[in-house]
Amino acid sequence: MLLGAPPPPITGTYGRRLDVKRMSIRGIAHLLGVSPAAVSLALHGSHRVSEETKRHVRQVAKNLGYKPNPKLAELMSQMRLSRHQPADACLGVISFYQSARPWENSMYLAGIYEGMSERADSLGYRLEPFWLRAPGMTYRRLCSILDTRGISGLLCLGSPEMDVELPEEFERYAVVTHGISIRTPLHRVIAASFSDIWKAMNQVHGRGYRRPGLVVSEYEDVRSGCSYSSGYLGWCQHTFGTSGSIPILPLNTVEKTLLVNWIGQHHPDVVIFVHHHTTLPKFSAVLCDAGIRPGVDIGVAVLTQSLDGTSFSGLQQNRRLIGLRTVDLLVASIMNRERGIPADPRIQIVESRWIDGNSLR
Repeated sequence: MLLGAPPPPITGTYGRRLDVKRMSIRGIAHLLGVSPAAVSLALHGSHRVSEETKRHVRQVAKNLGYKPNPKLAELMSQMRLSRHQPADACLGVISFYQSARPWENSMYLAGIYEGMSERADSLGYRLEPFWLRAPGMTYRRLCSILDTRGISGLLCLGSPEMDVELPEEFERYAVVTHGISIRTPLHRVIAASFSDIWKAMNQVHGRGYRRPGLVVSEYEDVRSGCSYSSGYLGWCQHTFGTSGSIPILPLNTVEKTLLVNWIGQHHPDVVIFVHHHTTLPKFSAVLCDAGIRPGVDIGVAVLTQSLDGTSFSGLQQNRRLIGLRTVDLLVASIMNRERGIPADPRIQIVESRWIDGNSLR
């Protein structure tokens, strides 16, 4: 074939010429002698098609230069939501917490659940909670309930413990979780812990502080994949050329003696305090009892779930947006007919919001 000459015509199973430049799913199906539905399922990675068929269809589509029409894909997505979605379309909500509705006892989970509910409602879904640890409930029984109700997507609120595996019974559903407490490689939405600590460090450095010290809850640090402690050390190394002259103070509870002695021994000019929001009143009281005035005697920047009702400056997690994005990921998986454990999990990162208080100069 001469250089620059058009490619030879490709003939389908019945001798019909196919236009490579306008290759469609229907054209690929005609060429392979299968149904358009089978090609669509293969291209979307459906579990209803064998791995061998998926590889073959994808390779042929690649060789033919097939590219999906984004406008058509957008239209089809809307049609699936508005026309083919039943009026009682439902997303299941599961968790490994000890209570049936853990968001009622946690401001953090309440914000996430609120975002989930808002986004699900805007897309025509409702949420239905299922308690995995309900008396008499088994994973097999719950799957039977899900199948009976036509629920194919699950939103997982995570677990109070780390490194929890998703039960294999749920691997035939589309599942999206948040945080990193579920070890199974799933699509997930996480808080931007690493970039948050860098943002806080840049904020205090920009305000003239030069001896930042980190006080961090070991529980919160572990649930961030140690992003807070590693981010702090990395920032110090990058900015000062050292991993930091002030050792990190790990505190699971706010203990006055440990905190005040650490401040007195190492003389930080600003404290980066990473802890659960419920400890902030105790932290404030400890500083007050020790005669330490935030923003006057020492700077304080807090990274937590919420700074509402406090005078601290810092970063609070965008819980509502985490919930919104979790539903977006799940609905996208359902629309793309993705089920089971994804080969390449998607992770969305949600940054926290900076709040100006009066604890920094």
